[in-house]
Amino acid sequence: MASSPCLRLRAGYVTAPGNPGRAQWITAAHKDPFGPATWQITFDSSTPVELVHDAHAALLDLHLEGRDSFSDPLFRYSLTQYDAYAPLLTRGWSHVVDTGGTQFFTAPDDACGLEYSYALPRHRNPPTRSGKPGEATGRPPHWTAQFTRLTPTDLVTAFTTSLLSAEPVKRTVKDIPHRSRYAVKIAAAATPVPNSLPAPVATPPPRPATNRTR
Repeated sequence: MASSPCLRLRAGYVTAPGNPGRAQWITAAHKDPFGPATWQITFDSSTPVELVHDAHAALLDLHLEGRDSFSDPLFRYSLTQYDAYAPLLTRGWSHVVDTGGTQFFTAPDDACGLEYSYALPRHRNPPTRSGKPGEATGRPPHWTAQFTRLTPTDLVTAFTTSLLSAEPVKRTVKDIPHRSRYAVKIAAAATPVPNSLPAPVATPPPRPATNRTR
């Protein structure tokens, strides 16, 4: 577990409640360092590390922004959350709204979905999971991520943007679940290109001839 110098941010890799055999990443923000969490992000242990990294990087940016200004971006929340899910719509994700106050977003290949509960003020939102949201897939999701109400929109946007990234990642075969290997696309490893050619080694000038006399 780690805490920010102001004690308002806490993050750690901890045992999942009620499941000693599993762990999860939890990040929480407290307006009052000694009070309950104002908002919380939870990633289960199977969440791709790149998504966790990008969310933590965005969190650090907000922390530094608040430290160097009079604003408090750690608690900047948008009621619409449009900026958070707009990247999904631009990449062809489907969008369905039900009468119960929940929006469903589904990837074009049905491999991932996002639920955003906009009409339930105390409901955690938006949980993001693999599998098609709102329908029984017949199997549990590979991983889940959950953002509670009042989580800064900037953090949710950083997560959805990272979720859409097409940048190749490094994985060994054992790191890929059997049931999702069908979706793997293999990319050739990039060969690093040197920024500049090494400077040529200078040839020393010839020694001047000398005449020696006895």
